Amino acid sequence: MRILNLAALAAAALPAPVLAWGGTAHAVIDRAAIEAIPDDGPTFLRKHVDYIAGSASLPDGWRGDSEPFSKIEEDPNHGWFKEQFAFLKPIPRSRYAFVIALHKQYEAIKDSDPAAAARTNVRWTGTLPYAAMESYERLIACMRQIRALRAEGKDTAFAEQHCAFHVIRLGHYIGDGAQPLHDSVNSDGWRGDNPKGYTRDRTIHGRFESDFVDGIGLTVKDIAPRIGSPGHREGDMFGAVLAYLDDAAGRMEQVYVLEKRDRFANFKDKDVREMVYAQTGKGAAMLRDMICRAWAESAVKPKPLTPSPLDPANPAYDPETGSAPAQIGA
Repeated sequence: MRILNLAALAAAALPAPVLAWGGTAHAVIDRAAIEAIPDDGPTFLRKHVDYIAGSASLPDGWRGDSEPFSKIEEDPNHGWFKEQFAFLKPIPRSRYAFVIALHKQYEAIKDSDPAAAARTNVRWTGTLPYAAMESYERLIACMRQIRALRAEGKDTAFAEQHCAFHVIRLGHYIGDGAQPLHDSVNSDGWRGDNPKGYTRDRTIHGRFESDFVDGIGLTVKDIAPRIGSPGHREGDMFGAVLAYLDDAAGRMEQVYVLEKRDRFANFKDKDVREMVYAQTGKGAAMLRDMICRAWAESAVKPKPLTPSPLDPANPAYDPETGSAPAQIGA
């Protein structure tokens, strides 16, 4: 009976499945990022820009109910509902450690606060920064292969295509993270106490990121001047991704404030336009920065860790996950 009760609570209280920025915004973000790559960056990606931008929404196609294994893995990768894991500090540097921590919290509160427990699981917290970092590191490995092939005088065409695919995946998660409604439990209508009378209409998500974006005809020219020079050349990339998501989450309530005007139906609304331009510009800048940083990282010969992350002798080894978490990188 307890399982049935929790399921009912979940069905009634949780937001609807979150989709991404509409196809227009994702394509613009990816194209703007590639066009902003400097001449000392991975310029080979320029020849694949049509493929990358044209496939920008590909990861959303991995979330269908008809492919349940894919859906189970992929759905959480598109959100980061940070209010639901405020108890967790610092954020673990391991996807599996994060999942285990959520389950421990669920077990701790399932009797005292069953409503909160119903939302304390990986699907309703999200795993976006882990998906982004996993894609980023695969991109580094792919770029390292290009460098090795070039050094041997061999053709790099296939390796370049592989890298373009990893950029598609990375770009999608980074693009999602720029959309403030992807970074909050209020992703599809306001939840909980609502003293300011924000909409609880679940269509707010699509009306903002798809209907309005398509209505204003968002283009690369709208956001290119906002991208600036490459950043994030040093420092811990996981920390940079978390900060990027925090910044977008801090703008979530403003989306609801703007929605109260006319439900995003006025395509001339300068403030809503500014929100779209600002956030897609930040998404393009972050994606460009991660692509360029990956290229720089790929030039550094990797050093094996001793002891291995899988070795229990490693001081950071976590027996619950079977591995040490990712190290803080510079």
